[in-house]
Amino acid sequence: MSVRFLLAAPLMLAALPAAAQEHAGHAGMDHSQHQEPEAPNEGDENAGHAMPDHSAHQMPEEPSGEDEHAGHDMTDHAEHDQHGSMQHEVPSMDHSAHQVGEVPKGPPPPEAYEGPQHAADAIFGADAMAEARAANHATHGDMTFGTLMVERLEARIADGEDGYLWDLQGWYGGDIDKFVLKSEGEGAFGGSIEDAEVQALWGHAIGPFFDLQAGVRLDLEPETRSHLVLGVQGLAPYMWHVDGALFLSDRGDITARIEGEYDQKITQRLILQPRVELELSAQDIPERAIGAGLTKIEPGLRLRYEIAREFAPYVGVEYEAKLGETADIAKAAGEDPDGVKLLLGIRAWF
Repeated sequence: MSVRFLLAAPLMLAALPAAAQEHAGHAGMDHSQHQEPEAPNEGDENAGHAMPDHSAHQMPEEPSGEDEHAGHDMTDHAEHDQHGSMQHEVPSMDHSAHQVGEVPKGPPPPEAYEGPQHAADAIFGADAMAEARAANHATHGDMTFGTLMVERLEARIADGEDGYLWDLQGWYGGDIDKFVLKSEGEGAFGGSIEDAEVQALWGHAIGPFFDLQAGVRLDLEPETRSHLVLGVQGLAPYMWHVDGALFLSDRGDITARIEGEYDQKITQRLILQPRVELELSAQDIPERAIGAGLTKIEPGLRLRYEIAREFAPYVGVEYEAKLGETADIAKAAGEDPDGVKLLLGIRAWF
């Protein structure tokens, strides 16, 4: 017995390190997913040995080279797509309750005219509101101002008939009503004044661009004569400044005058102005050497340079011609009925 034990002892000692190494390799494994093995059958030669279940340790499939997202968990992207679709869904609104009813037709009902004319008078007082309305009207078109415009102050150079001419007007008032003063005349250098007149007019706006003018005109030369005046002045289509008037003299003579001018800007300061003036008479006026009909026409061009907006010298040319019976009267008196004149002058306003 002792001899067998002594022979088996070295074999038992050699087997101990191998058994310890086998169990040490299983020390780091997670056995939480390993089910407890069922009790071994008595006839099973492997009874007592628990076999580990490695079904949960399957390796992932090799990603395909065609799909750049293969092998990535797409859970986060699916949640992102669901969240984005929720953000961009706009719920439809029900506008059935926003329908506008039928607009009433006809005049306002009588109830609309009940109560005071100015409801604010009942709150702030009639005197305070009357003062406020007056101040409001004064700042919205009821202001008064004025100006003096020298349209033409020029020397007129012709063959042996050098002369001068003035044409000015001023006004003072508001946008609706104003007082207008006009003066026009001409003469020869070294001689007397040939024609001179003064007009005092009341101007009333009859539209955004035109004023109706009425008043009196007084001729100072060649003889004193007074007229009643009725005319219009304003801005016609295509930016033509027009001034037309009818005159009824104290002797019953009816005459008319029409003027038109247009400012064509070449630059901001250099301006070319075509201008035309027509005169008419309803009857012969022998003491003025005027025949009935169209009596005179004066078309011309003036080129001015605005040194300042208020002051501009100019040069120009003008053709003056007597027409019809008036031309015949001039020829019978040995006068030239027409001619061209060189113009040098200034235009200014204050």
